Amino acid sequence: MSKKTVRDIDVQGKKVLVRCDFNVPMDENKNITDNRRIVAALDTIKYLLENNSKIILCSHLGRPKGEVNPKYSLLPVAKELSRLLGKEVKLAKDVVGEDATNLTNNMAEGDIVLLENVRFEAGEEKNDEELSKKFASFAEVYVNDAFGTAHRAHSSTTGVASYLPAVSGFLIEKELKFLGSSLENPERPFVAILGGAKVSDKIGVIDSLLEKVDTLIIGGGMAYTFFKSMGYQVGNSLCELDKLDLAKSLMEKAEAKGVKLMLPIDNKVGKEFSNDTESKFVNSTEIPADWEGLDIGPKTIEMYAEELRNAKTVVWNGPLGAFEMEQFANGTNSIAKILSEVDATTIVGGGDSAAAVEKAGLASKFTHISTGGGASLEFLEGKKLPGIEALLEK
Repeated sequence: MSKKTVRDIDVQGKKVLVRCDFNVPMDENKNITDNRRIVAALDTIKYLLENNSKIILCSHLGRPKGEVNPKYSLLPVAKELSRLLGKEVKLAKDVVGEDATNLTNNMAEGDIVLLENVRFEAGEEKNDEELSKKFASFAEVYVNDAFGTAHRAHSSTTGVASYLPAVSGFLIEKELKFLGSSLENPERPFVAILGGAKVSDKIGVIDSLLEKVDTLIIGGGMAYTFFKSMGYQVGNSLCELDKLDLAKSLMEKAEAKGVKLMLPIDNKVGKEFSNDTESKFVNSTEIPADWEGLDIGPKTIEMYAEELRNAKTVVWNGPLGAFEMEQFANGTNSIAKILSEVDATTIVGGGDSAAAVEKAGLASKFTHISTGGGASLEFLEGKKLPGIEALLEK
């Protein structure tokens, strides 16, 4: 997939509208608790500054549901951007109203304006044509650098691209490079690790990866649906009873394709879903009636580690246990540590697995950590992302 980037278009002195993903977590005092998404946008913004562009930034934050809600204002983001760039980023009081129009009409080269939360506009998530035209009227070039929302066809992610020359920023370029090449032309052995709670969330991804990988490693809550489909008792573990036939058919497909599908051989089980519950290790075939599986066990970690040490490309999406509870985070943390040491291209597909890698302080040891949870999943699934499709081809 070869899309034009901001490098491939003349932005010298021009007004450029940049869709960023500034959907950052904040505490109750509106302090940003994790600024990674803002930092990730800096390369594109700095490139535009070097080219004397007039920069208009836009993003969503939270879910204000098409209504103005001060709780979701981008003011803290404007302040953090100003600090990181060492220059003022002016926040418009509205999205496409009077203040946004005045500020964007009166820009000098090198000025930066941040529009207020695009989801304050009811038309944003409906990909409203009039709103898209209004966004386009502010600028001469459109740059999408928000991979995290590229799977959504909204006014600020796809609609505006119908009215302006549309290219990607450096962040989306990087996502397409790593996620794309890992799927299209991986160095082998190619191993995928899939975790998370439900098989149903990952059906498309499993199906798609079985066409490409040499080994598929399964962990997290979804493993228990596979166990149940094999006739094992899973106690109170997460299990989708309506997906047992599906789990069986995925195992059959893996076998037919010659893909090694690996499931946990032991688990850490707890009496209840709580960090301070009583717990013990049991084999996967022997989960007791009133217990629930909450993490992979030490034998599984060693078995997975052995497979990963031989890999040349690894894609990981989803935690391998209830990692938000310290007692059940060992599986996820151990796999993160092993992957940080292997001699392979290692890609983390956003979401909880990315959070786990960051929390463990290992982010710098991975080849690429995706900024898009849902977008990464859909990309791995082979789906077309509207925000990417709307960009100009190279």
